[in-house]
Amino acid sequence: MHRTNTKIKVDFQPSRIQVGLLLPLNGYELASFYIPRRWGIWVVLLVPMVWLGPSAAKLYGLVALFSLVSVTTAKRHLERMKQQEDRLDQLRNDWHRLTRSVNEYHQYIKQSEYMLQLEERNRLSQRIHDQIGHSLTGALIQMEAAKRLMDGDRNKAKQLLENAIHISKEGIEQIRMTLKQMKPPPEQMGINRVKLFIDEFSAQHHLPIPLVCKGDLDVITPIQWKVIYENMAEALTNAIKYAEATAIAVEIHVLNRVIKVEVKDNGKGATKIKKGLGIIGMEERAASVHGTVIVDGTNGFSVTTLLPIHE
Repeated sequence: MHRTNTKIKVDFQPSRIQVGLLLPLNGYELASFYIPRRWGIWVVLLVPMVWLGPSAAKLYGLVALFSLVSVTTAKRHLERMKQQEDRLDQLRNDWHRLTRSVNEYHQYIKQSEYMLQLEERNRLSQRIHDQIGHSLTGALIQMEAAKRLMDGDRNKAKQLLENAIHISKEGIEQIRMTLKQMKPPPEQMGINRVKLFIDEFSAQHHLPIPLVCKGDLDVITPIQWKVIYENMAEALTNAIKYAEATAIAVEIHVLNRVIKVEVKDNGKGATKIKKGLGIIGMEERAASVHGTVIVDGTNGFSVTTLLPIHE
């Protein structure tokens, strides 16, 4: 038997029909630069079907339709990506602007506090000079005069010393009154600071925030006021950000053994509480003074800080 080797030659040269099937995609891309409407591009793509046979025309039409759909989908996707990028750039610019505003606000607060300190120092210095300084100077003059008259006119010297003692007592009383006005009771500072923050927060967010105080506030120590203030501020901020509340209430109730501070809103609440940095921070602050924090989201959202009363 003789084996015959047959060589098969395969022609990979594309036919005119194969080349024509590539026209829709290229034609769409080219026509899109000059024709704004898609139906106009579709009409242009169908023109070559006039010179094609029936079978080739059907295949060409399917390819043209597929090209139109695919390129249109890709173009819409690119447009959406461009919109998302523009939105992201806008959010980034807003974030930078808000960050700059917050930094400027903190700087303004620091400058305001510094100016208040300077004004308070100036007021105190002026008061010491006008009242206390004059009193002490008058007492010193009376005592110098009494010293010189001690040997010659003892009665006059005695009268001058009595005047100096009286003037000194008035000066000491003025010092005591000045210090009392400068440094109000710590508990008064605490509740005033809380009221001021609530008033500013309510005005800023256009939200009613009633404050109810019960019991003897004098038993609350300065460090407890600090915890109350910071936990209350955190709870109010969270209520605005997450609860979508239309009303928030704050209650400070001094009981027999504990101080109860509750911030409650009428928002959407939460069936399952997920502790974030805010709640963890409140718990840590309360724990630093042997207190605790209770969070409830069943009926609105409430944050209760319980602090022990120190004997």
